[in-house]
Amino acid sequence: MKDRLNKPKGFGEILDVTFSLSKKHFINFFKIFLFLIGPVILIEALIRAAFGTSLIRDVAGGTFLEQFTSVFDDPEPYATSEIIADLWIALVSFISLFLYPIAYAAIILAVNRIRKGEEYTVGGVIKQAFSRFWPIIGSSILFFLILFGMIIVPNIALLFIGVIGILIHPVIGVILVFIFGLAAFIGLGLLLTRWAFFLGSVVLKEESPGLSRSWQLTRGRMWASFGLIIVFTLIISLVGLAFEFSFMALLGHSVLFFTVMNLIMLVTQMITAVAYSVVYTDLKTRHDAEDIKDLLENYNGSIQE
Repeated sequence: MKDRLNKPKGFGEILDVTFSLSKKHFINFFKIFLFLIGPVILIEALIRAAFGTSLIRDVAGGTFLEQFTSVFDDPEPYATSEIIADLWIALVSFISLFLYPIAYAAIILAVNRIRKGEEYTVGGVIKQAFSRFWPIIGSSILFFLILFGMIIVPNIALLFIGVIGILIHPVIGVILVFIFGLAAFIGLGLLLTRWAFFLGSVVLKEESPGLSRSWQLTRGRMWASFGLIIVFTLIISLVGLAFEFSFMALLGHSVLFFTVMNLIMLVTQMITAVAYSVVYTDLKTRHDAEDIKDLLENYNGSIQE
């Protein structure tokens, strides 16, 4: 695994290394996420139980339409209990937003140790990740503010284009929204890919906030990195949806259902973190190799002169 992490990899090999690494180190990697996010999942389960959600199976039942319309048939219980529960859960989920980057950072540190052939411990990489807490959180907030702005502006533009197109002709409006929407998705996706690997640089103390370093690393690998992000997102999303529909049929909207789904989400997030680390390592290996090549070329040129 050390040799595979230290050489440039193709599209398929990155997928293979990601899943091989996740399988081989599953227990340690999952412990990292469970240690950091597990308490949040437990608190959320206790909140749901305290506000009356069924523990094992939601037998209040009925079809989805019946459950949805029941909110309007009996609004008072929803107003007094479920809204309060949702607010508590939202607060707990907000806290987890500061823990997920730390979990990703710990996985990056673990993969970096594996790449170097060094031993690591779960507690050791978590402690090391927390030592970079403020740079990690600050860089993550900056990236997501950029992400938020880059999503809001195109959506406003798409709305304006759609309205103008519909005023001309409904079909023209739909076509314009589709074309400009697809162009915006690809354009923004490629641009965000150039900045997406900031976290690795911050965690490994190469640069903070890491945006310019990420821009350098993805030079010449923008399309490949963008494609990998899409493939991993599709795989993780499909797996999550398959489990969600399966367990919902068995458990309904019970405490056990939400807890199981949260644990499955930890696994998918863990694999995503491993994939991120492998892609970052691949980009770093390629970039460092190019730097060495340039140095050698400059050195040989100076000798010849």
